[in-house]
Amino acid sequence: MDNALAMEQAGGQEFLTFRLGGEEYAIEILKVREIRSWETPTAIVNAPEHIKGVINLRGTIVPIVDLRVKFKGEATYDEFTVVIILSVAERVLGIVVDAVSDVTTLSPEQIRPAPALGGEADTHFITGLGTVGKRMLIVTDIERLLGGRDLQFTQVH
Repeated sequence: MDNALAMEQAGGQEFLTFRLGGEEYAIEILKVREIRSWETPTAIVNAPEHIKGVINLRGTIVPIVDLRVKFKGEATYDEFTVVIILSVAERVLGIVVDAVSDVTTLSPEQIRPAPALGGEADTHFITGLGTVGKRMLIVTDIERLLGGRDLQFTQVH
């Protein structure tokens, strides 16, 4: 039995946690292919500002989406900037984050429903809020977060 299946049967699920500004997010570890340091991608003309371009990853062209720009509209790139390579909706893409924290297991009891914020807040991609000690993790459905226009843009024709 593989480790992920054993964790789910035991009531827990593994997540990769990462930082965007002062917040800490969690995504399913099974979506993660690898973690890389920042390298400047090749820019694509007329791409939305948060799509930084593409990189060639061992023969696969991988679009790079900067979540910091998508969420807050700005970002700086330094030696701590990290790209998480994901498999999302049968595509490979990278997300730029401030830092990767760790891999953690959350049981269903540790994940609370996300509050309804209403109004202008777009929280459709938040599946819950997880707690690990004093840490609050925003548990994210990465496919919902990057769904729609982002995945359509990253589709290879």
